[in-house]
Amino acid sequence: MTPSRLIVVGSSNTDLIIRAPRLPGPGETVLGGDLTSAAGGKGANQAVAAARLGASVTFVGRVGSDAHGQQALNHLNREGLDTRFVVTDAAAPSGVAFIVVGPQGQNQITVAPGANLRLSTDDVHAALPAFEQASVLLLQLETPLETVLAAARLGRAHGLHVVLNPAPAQPLPEELYALIDVLTPNQHEATQLTGEPEPQRAAEVLLRRGCRCVVVTLGEAGVYLRDAQHSQRSPAHQVEAVDATAAGDAFNGALAVALTRQDALPHAVQFAQAAAALSVTRLGAQPSLPTLAEVQAWLAQSAG
Repeated sequence: MTPSRLIVVGSSNTDLIIRAPRLPGPGETVLGGDLTSAAGGKGANQAVAAARLGASVTFVGRVGSDAHGQQALNHLNREGLDTRFVVTDAAAPSGVAFIVVGPQGQNQITVAPGANLRLSTDDVHAALPAFEQASVLLLQLETPLETVLAAARLGRAHGLHVVLNPAPAQPLPEELYALIDVLTPNQHEATQLTGEPEPQRAAEVLLRRGCRCVVVTLGEAGVYLRDAQHSQRSPAHQVEAVDATAAGDAFNGALAVALTRQDALPHAVQFAQAAAALSVTRLGAQPSLPTLAEVQAWLAQSAG
């Protein structure tokens, strides 16, 4: 049986990573370990997360015509993604993220978006054949907002389940909220979007703005889910965290995969939490993303 198709429209970066004994404060220099690099970017991370979990994934994005861009594209192809709609842009460098990781897995990230900021509405519409065959669309905010809005419109027009991870948080147009089936902010992003520090109140505000479901990720405190049928907290799995860089991306990719299977939302959240928990036990962004077999084994062990 061919799995339902998932479309991810978003960013692709190369992550440059330094582990440090602690995160630096303002104006402070901290000596860290060796510099390592890994494939990253929220869009590409979530696409790879979904592919490793068994989804058939089309990625829509832009990379530069430089070494970072070619390496990123090669990596996406090795992961089995459909990259027909990834544009190689000779006018901009590939995106790069600079990441400092502390001893308990906390991180500080600064992104140079490069070609990601040139992902256009035309690029989205060029991927129409993929929209016609998919069931779920997954979006983030590391590409231009007008491009995200165009993708959401196209997804809704073709009956796709539209999932938006609003990261990095920024004010969103009213129309976009009305196109979203599932909004997945973390607690900080939910507060930035609404001004409400409590996830329950933030979720209520976001639902009133038009999205159909809100899933607020709370780190070690778990997940808060709110829609017309459900209002519940799911506790986090207790793990030895090494690097939290791609935890949110693992969660969103897994959630989208579960939705392509038409899992009930509470079950989809549990599946996504397991993927996120496994990811924080490993270093790097895409290198940390688990396979379907690993998540299934984790869930079976937790149930036992």
